[in-house]
Amino acid sequence: MEAVVGLVVMLLAVSHGVETKCDVRQKDRAQCYGPLGGTVVLQLMNRVPERFTIDKNSEHILRWKNNKNFQNIIKDKYSFTSRDGTFRINNLIRSDTDEYTLLIHNSNGVLLEVRTLQLSIQAPVSSVRLVSECLSQGEMRVSCSSEGGDRPQYSWTLDGHTLTEDKLLSGNHETDNITLRQDVSGDLTCSVKNHVSHLQKQKSISTCGFIFINCTESDETRISQWVFAANNKLCVEQTTTHMDMTVGKKTAVTVSLKPSISITSSNQTVTSSFRDEPWFIRM
Repeated sequence: MEAVVGLVVMLLAVSHGVETKCDVRQKDRAQCYGPLGGTVVLQLMNRVPERFTIDKNSEHILRWKNNKNFQNIIKDKYSFTSRDGTFRINNLIRSDTDEYTLLIHNSNGVLLEVRTLQLSIQAPVSSVRLVSECLSQGEMRVSCSSEGGDRPQYSWTLDGHTLTEDKLLSGNHETDNITLRQDVSGDLTCSVKNHVSHLQKQKSISTCGFIFINCTESDETRISQWVFAANNKLCVEQTTTHMDMTVGKKTAVTVSLKPSISITSSNQTVTSSFRDEPWFIRM
């Protein structure tokens, strides 16, 4: 229970000071979003009428008459600024998710206009984490995780450009887990957002050390695959010749100096590929 309370306190601390805006002028049934623990600013009108009320689920939360706020049920919670026609809701909590109605009257109290809006409260994204790992064939799996955000949406870019399908073996640029092809490298960025926040994390990635082999071996075997470069033994030219010779019942030990010369120390036997250039080993 203490851990849950601690998480809630942390999220509220992160959300404190976060502010979103929603323009509902001349709009009915507008959808607005506010950050949990923060403030939403609703742009209601350009010209302030003589009389209007704002209701939350049919309950008056603010009344305005003759340029005066004559009813505000929670002063620290709600406020209206006449100079710009904005209505602020502070210290947002989950229960602030509701339908709000603006009712405009003339000086005689006659109803002139009714506009409604739906306000939804979301927790902002508080952090983003990127984790990558190399797979067995040189692919790279990258996962993007976030904390705190309601209904997070993910997107990926590579070197500032949207990650395209030709760079991917699985996933797409809008999922939280992707698998990159073996030859992909650069600055990879994961962006996480919802309606009240937007965070991103960048990581420079390089290939997992694999190379693509496309050749024919000496036995006519065709090789076409990704291999780990450091351990590769496919289609590699042999530059050193090793020979084993048997004299009597003894096995010769061969020392290779270069491809054209082999010296075998068994019964003082010397072999050379050069003519008229004798070699001598004195015992």
